[in-house]
Amino acid sequence: MFKNNSGAFIGVDLGGTNVRVGLFLEDGQILNWQQDEILAVRGPQAGLQKIYRLIESVLVGANQPLAGIGIGSTGPIDRLRGCIQNPYTLPGWEDVDIVSPLREKYKVPIAFENDADSAALGEYWMGAGQGKERVMMVTFGTGIGTGLVLNGKIYRGVDGAHPEGGHILIDPNGPECYCGARGCWESLASGPAIAAYAQQLPFQEGSYIAQHSGSDPQEITAALIFAGDRDGDQTCVHIVDRAAQHIGLGLVSLMMVTLPDCIVLGGGVMRSFERMKPRINAIIEKHHVIIPAKKVRLEMAALGQQAGIYGAAKAAINLFEEQ
Repeated sequence: MFKNNSGAFIGVDLGGTNVRVGLFLEDGQILNWQQDEILAVRGPQAGLQKIYRLIESVLVGANQPLAGIGIGSTGPIDRLRGCIQNPYTLPGWEDVDIVSPLREKYKVPIAFENDADSAALGEYWMGAGQGKERVMMVTFGTGIGTGLVLNGKIYRGVDGAHPEGGHILIDPNGPECYCGARGCWESLASGPAIAAYAQQLPFQEGSYIAQHSGSDPQEITAALIFAGDRDGDQTCVHIVDRAAQHIGLGLVSLMMVTLPDCIVLGGGVMRSFERMKPRINAIIEKHHVIIPAKKVRLEMAALGQQAGIYGAAKAAINLFEEQ
């Protein structure tokens, strides 16, 4: 168990667009947090300096010594080596050792996790998954990230690798994905995937899509499609129904394999969850004979953009406990 003077913990959430840093006590109280653009194109050394500045900023005025740092990073990552590997969202950061410099500078243990795992751990700890033994989190944004927490521990695959639930196969005849597969979940239900499908559809002059995109397919985004759906545009309604079907099929696949107590849903696409909920529930309903799918609760993420820093800090706390 922790002692009251065990110290404070830093959580770092490193994404392709922003980096967030938070300072926490072991009971989950957040003392301070800040964020900034990572500007990955400037290179990993510039990014590391930005992380240093954010850490120093949140530590200002802290009354507790720093006891550990947790990092949740966009992947893929090599946890054992502490390296970011060939990231799709951090171009130029191939095989970057991010753990050693932080360990050397701050002289504390460093926990290193995939960002989806960190978000799941954060929601388990202080968010929508509190009090549950088995918590799956799925984040629908630029990609689809998944993380599974079992009894307070992140589930890991062989060699401690992060399983990629966002790339389960939904439609083998579907669109190509950068992962090398066709019709994986991310290629069908992520924000860019929804936009890509809309961009290839014909739309009438004067329609909602035409009016709000300037008839330029490259200006069509998932946010525009969801707005058109709320406005009643039939093309947008069709696109959102299709996305809801693919989201439902992916969730059922996760349920079949893991049967968690709850699945926490986050990311920009889930801002329209209430609109898609009937279609998603209808798909889940079809599978309740084989598994108790209706007992798996779908919960909206409670921590928002802070889920990653909460989870990274919790990973640092777990590491501290184990030593």
